[in-house]
Formats: sequence, structure tokens, C-alpha cells
Amino acid sequence: MTDYKRKRVVVTGVGAITPIGNTPEDYWEGLLSGRNGIDYITSFDASKHDCCIAGEVKNFDPHAYLDRKEAKRMDRFSQFGVAAAKQAVADARLEINELNAEQVGIIIGSGIGGLKVLEDQQTVYLNRGPDRCSPFMIPMMIANMAAGLTAIHTGAKGPNSCSVTACAAGSNAIGDAFRQIQWGYAKAMICGGCEAAITPLGIAGFAAARALSTRNDPANACRPFDRDRDGFVMGEGAGILLLEELEHALNRGARIYAEMVGYGMTCDAYHMTSPVPGGLGAARAIELALKDGGLTPEMVNYINAHGTSTPANDSTETAAMKKALGDHAHNIAVSSTKSMTGHLLGGSGGIEAVATVLAVANDRVPPTINLENPDPECDLDYIAHKSRAQQVNVALSNSFGFGGHNVTLAFKKYV
Repeated sequence: MTDYKRKRVVVTGVGAITPIGNTPEDYWEGLLSGRNGIDYITSFDASKHDCCIAGEVKNFDPHAYLDRKEAKRMDRFSQFGVAAAKQAVADARLEINELNAEQVGIIIGSGIGGLKVLEDQQTVYLNRGPDRCSPFMIPMMIANMAAGLTAIHTGAKGPNSCSVTACAAGSNAIGDAFRQIQWGYAKAMICGGCEAAITPLGIAGFAAARALSTRNDPANACRPFDRDRDGFVMGEGAGILLLEELEHALNRGARIYAEMVGYGMTCDAYHMTSPVPGGLGAARAIELALKDGGLTPEMVNYINAHGTSTPANDSTETAAMKKALGDHAHNIAVSSTKSMTGHLLGGSGGIEAVATVLAVANDRVPPTINLENPDPECDLDYIAHKSRAQQVNVALSNSFGFGGHNVTLAFKKYV
């Protein structure tokens, strides 16, 4: 489709359930203050695990968004997704009714889906037999259910889907929703990612893959771009954007946080878990997002990095940003908010897009905490320790997933 036919897309609502705050306001305040959401795991006994820390969501009450019967029939990842989606719709002050329901769609990604219910029901199966498994096991477990349940609880009847691209799932969901509006298939889209994989099997599996930090020091374990990093720390939660066609938003007098202008998506086609050397796939995703948005590298002020705190990712992502952005990469503020939240897997792109949009809206950039000894290969401006007030006209959000999935989203100030 040629550019002149594309609809402009803006962000009019945000929602966030995170390890450092269960509303967008608390999440943003936590980011700016450098709040650490990582602690020892409380949801199960992790004493026998190599990694016993995570970024758990604290004090989340699903009954603030769902009645008890509904909440009981949802895995935690879906509870997070529905709650954050309801926040975003309320924040946008968008009324979904019979007149517009078919023009409002939903794409919510998840890398894993209902891992907790799968583990629980496997125990039931082994101990009590197959006829005692819950009839709700499958609908609670499958990854698309956050999107389906959000439709049920908001009444949105437009395009509905779920991206399952590992740690890029939330960003793919936002990018795909962006296209739905650009191409005229929807007027508004509820989109983002959610995850709740802090379970015995989830922690064991990632630890076996040697992806997790084994430092077991909650205050210092997650240290993106630091030479002493030793793996990521898992997080959980959900981040949701309400995207809207510009004219539709203006006609109803909506507040606009930012305009979404670009979406780049590539694949390394290299390895199941490792990024391609030099970050070539990630660099192409950044370049495609810039091209899609009609942007040049010199326009970019801030990047919310994937920044997982793994030895392979951080140096590779640094190389990718320098390849895609040239000398200007050294003039861009870059931060990894995973240093505070941990890595939400399929939910990470959601909460990080929320952070990126709020950076554009508020001209503030969150820090990278725990960056004490920068890796010589990670030589960009990573906003160590403290947030910064600065002009943010254009910002990017990077997400990269197992399987070689690379996604970059581009936002700019609405003018």
C-alpha cells in the first residue's frame, strides 16, 4: 500500500501491571525513581533452583477488574492482560458500544501463555488421574486467551489475534495492531503483551538454558550493559497501548500521548537462542522502523533497549544500534528498563512500549540501574542510575526473541 493511503496512528491510552507498579502512573514513577522490582521468589519454594529471584508483580488484586468466578477461570497471564487492557481503555476514555465495537480490535502477545495452569494440571493428572483434570485447563493455558478474554470484557469485536514470538511477542502485537489501523481495518486497537511464567518449570527451563542470572542478589543481579552481567532475571506482568486512528481520536477529543510512525520486523535465521554476530538482524529491524516512519537516525533522541543483561544480547544490541544509526548512536540516550522490572518475556515489549510512549509525552528518560562497570563493547549513553530530563521527539523500542525474531517500534511527538 502506498504511503499516501496510510492512516496516521496515535496512542491515546496506556495500561501497565508490572513488578514496580500496578498502574501506568505507579510504573512510570517507579521507572523515573530507579525502583528495583526484583526480589526473592515468593510464589513457590525456589530454594533448590540455581536462580531464586524474579520480578514478581506485588499486591495485584484481580478482583479489582474481574469478579471472583471469572478470575478463578483465568491463568495469571490473562488476568494481567485483561487488567492492563481495561486500564488503557479507561485511560483513553474510549467507550466501546454497539455502534463502534466492530471497529475496535485486540492483539495481545504472550511468549508462553498459561504455564502455571499447565504445571498444576500435570500434577493433578499424575496424582489423581486424567478424569480429574479441569475442563478449563486448555482455555486457561492457550496463549491467545488474553486477547480473547479482553474482547469479552471490553466488547471489542474487531480484528483479534495473538502474537507468539517469544520475547518479541508484545512488540509484534503492537506493530501488527498499528498496521490494522494504518490499512483501515480498525479505528482503534488494544495491543501489547502479557506473561506470567515465574513458575517452577519456567525458572528451571530458562536456568537449564543458562539464560538466567545465578547471582541471586536481588538488588544487583540485573545489570544490562555491565561487564559483570551473567544473565537475565525473569519478570511478569502486562503492558497495553490503546492505538487509534488520528481522525477518530481528534473527533472525540482524545488526549494524545504520541504518534506511532514505524514498525520494523526481521529474523536472524541463525540460531534458536543466540543473536547473529554483529546484530545484523536487529540492525535491519531498526533501519526498517526508521524507513517506515520517514525518520533519519539524527531524529532519534531515545531508545528503550531490549537490554536483557545477558552476555550475548547487550553487546550484540549495541553493535546493532551503531550499525543502524551510525555515529549518531553515541548521541542517543539509551536505557534498559529491564534493570528494574526484570524480563517479562512476551510481556516485555508491552511495558517497554508504555515506557517509550511516556518518555515522548513527558520529555523524561528512565535510567539503567546497576550499571557500575560498563562493558567496553557497550559504549553508548546508557543513562546509568538516574533518570534524565531531555527533549524526546522521536523514540524507539527494541525487542528481540528466541528464534531470531527482531522488532523495533518508532514513536514521535504528535504535532
